[in-house]
Amino acid sequence: MSQVTLGGNPIEVDGQFPQKGQTAPALSLVNAKLQDVTLDDFAGKRKVLNIVPSLDTPTCATSTRKFNEAAGKLDNTVVLVISADLPFAMSRFCATEGLNNVVTLSTMRGREFLKNYGVAITTGPLAGVSARAVVVLDADNRVVHAELVPEIKNEPNYDAALAALS
Repeated sequence: MSQVTLGGNPIEVDGQFPQKGQTAPALSLVNAKLQDVTLDDFAGKRKVLNIVPSLDTPTCATSTRKFNEAAGKLDNTVVLVISADLPFAMSRFCATEGLNNVVTLSTMRGREFLKNYGVAITTGPLAGVSARAVVVLDADNRVVHAELVPEIKNEPNYDAALAALS
C-alpha cells in the first residue's frame, strides 16, 4: 500500500505500483467502441499510460492535452489515457478538445487494473478511482519510467516521462 495526498490530506492507494525494469502487468480495459483491449492490441509500440482519476477535472484534462500534443511528435508510440470515466464521456471530451493522438481507456470493466498497477484509491473522497500516475513502457512492455504523482492535484513530470522514450 502506498500513500499520496489530495489537497495535502493523506489518501491510501492499494496495489503494487510498477517499477522501472519490470514487465508491465497485464491489463484489460474498455475503449471508445466498448471493446475490451489489452496491451497486446498495441504490440510493438511504445506506450505512455497517462492514468488519471477523471477527465472531468482540470489537471486530468491538462495532462491529456499535453500528452496529446507530445504524442503527435513521437514515433512508434501510443498514449493511453486511462480513467474511471465512461467511454462515451472520454470520447466526447477528446472530440470537443480536438485530441486525436491519444487512445482513451475506461476502467468500467477490468477494475483489477487499479490494484495491479498500484493506483487504487481506497480512502478519501476519490475512493474507487485511480491515483494520478504515468507509466511508460517500451515496445516489449518493460517499464522505462514510472511516476505515482504524490499530490493528486499536481501534474506529472512530463519531461521525465517523455525523456524515457529517447
